[in-house]
Amino acid sequence: MNSASRWGSLLLKVPEGSYGALMAMITGGEAVAETLYSIGVRRVFGIVSVHNLPIYDALSLHPNIEVTNVRHEQGAAHAADAYSRVTGELGVILTSTGPGALNAVAGIYEAAFVSSQLLMITGQIESRFRGKGKGFLHEYEKQPDMLRTVCRSVASVRYTEDISKDLVTVADDIRRGRPQPGAVEIPIDLQYRKVEMEIADSQQVTRLAPDDILLDQAADLLRNAERPVIWAGGGVNISGASDELTTLAERLGAPVVTTIEGRGAISEMHELSLGFRTDRRTGIEIFEEADVVFAIGTRFQNYATRVWQLPMPDNLIHVDIDPEVIGRNYPAAVAVVSDAKLSLEGMLERIDQGGVDPQFVDRCRKIKAADEEAIKGEIGADHTQIVSIIRRLLPDECPVVRDSTVPNYTWGNRLLPIVRSRTSIRPAAVAIGPGLPLAMGAALGTGSHALLVQGDGGLQLSIGELSACAEHQIPVIVLVFNDSGYNILRMIQESVLGRKHGTELSKVDFVGVANGMGVEAERVEGVDQFESALARALERQGPTLLDIDMSFLAPIELPLPAHQRAKQD
Repeated sequence: MNSASRWGSLLLKVPEGSYGALMAMITGGEAVAETLYSIGVRRVFGIVSVHNLPIYDALSLHPNIEVTNVRHEQGAAHAADAYSRVTGELGVILTSTGPGALNAVAGIYEAAFVSSQLLMITGQIESRFRGKGKGFLHEYEKQPDMLRTVCRSVASVRYTEDISKDLVTVADDIRRGRPQPGAVEIPIDLQYRKVEMEIADSQQVTRLAPDDILLDQAADLLRNAERPVIWAGGGVNISGASDELTTLAERLGAPVVTTIEGRGAISEMHELSLGFRTDRRTGIEIFEEADVVFAIGTRFQNYATRVWQLPMPDNLIHVDIDPEVIGRNYPAAVAVVSDAKLSLEGMLERIDQGGVDPQFVDRCRKIKAADEEAIKGEIGADHTQIVSIIRRLLPDECPVVRDSTVPNYTWGNRLLPIVRSRTSIRPAAVAIGPGLPLAMGAALGTGSHALLVQGDGGLQLSIGELSACAEHQIPVIVLVFNDSGYNILRMIQESVLGRKHGTELSKVDFVGVANGMGVEAERVEGVDQFESALARALERQGPTLLDIDMSFLAPIELPLPAHQRAKQD
């Protein structure tokens, strides 16, 4: 029986965009598939298990849902997280109970840190054995408690009839306010059981509107400012407010700095974009001059603020959807709790133009240019050429994914221009290793190549996902900057301790490993080989790995932040 005939009668009862339709007798697994379909889910990342077989079967047979088989549950979470970031849609993972669910926790933690819409569906042991401590396969009675450490909403289904309702309740919570992951566990016997069920209605999640009086106050400050700076965080990208942010900057004539998560909120090729540089000494000069800062969708995290030492004017306007982050790190003259897009729309209704001092804007541009030249001096001519080649060859719509590695700390996070919103992805919690599955989700979400800037140490933490890339022909281009070690940790150890431990790695033949998993790969020795290799990778429909031997490149200097340098410095 093909999937269309299997699902035809059900699909007739639940057309696209309609909810609450009475369905025939179906299994709990089929109820999961139909509920996900009804709320707009079209892709699920997962690993099959004895404790999710009915769900996996139903999803795999559904004609309108794609299942991406990953190699590790943590990879599933990272891929779904990135998929959500680039699409603005719900990212969904399916895991086993017990060890499978536990494996996913690190990825869910990252999704929570970056405010991603991630839904985890996991199994649970048979209902009749729960709470009896018999040692059933994969038994973990406290699984919901564990998941609550990284999820805002967790449901433990007790009856098959409740599966759809519980899924929708958690999915709605994920999308409410500041997005946060959620999880639903479903005992295996309920997945197999057949019942007559109604697919639950998804509630329309409304955006949080700003207070008009507070917007009036903020608009007055910005209209009268001579040296305003707009600070755009990840909340701007999450809310889809790039156009509104750019328009406001143009009306005011105000320069825009971003956090790393805020990159792409305004094109970094725009004349008013200063990019991410507040953690560098030159960034201090900008804020020492600013008379008003309009900060939107940001928590003022440590790296972006030089561990909260960045000077901030008294006239700080802070807009964020999460009231708990406002005033936590800097006091706000005007505090607006609101969705970023609605606040920006409200500001555009109130501001026609500003009175920005053009000399201030010119000085900011010169600071940016000088800082970029300084970075080029730190990374050397070879890496400077690599940045130029990437930007020239890579289409604007292709997401750029950056793992935690020295090339990204230096040029990936600041010198390589991000042109469009939702195309800049990195592990926001600064973990080493999530890069490959993040790139997988980004590529599948955009339908284009995803460029991954990756270190050799980080890649070895998720290298098994190369096999998934080959299976699904995911167009990920993996740039492995191979120096046989954890170079950032080398630098910190040598600076702080004067010695190294655990940071040296054996030389890995990544070309051989990739080929063995069905991925096209090339070794790159120097800049001269890089351009042609990248061009060939962009011509392929599937994945490519480029093993870049850093011994053929001029070394990178990385100015360490104060808290990672020896005290005598």
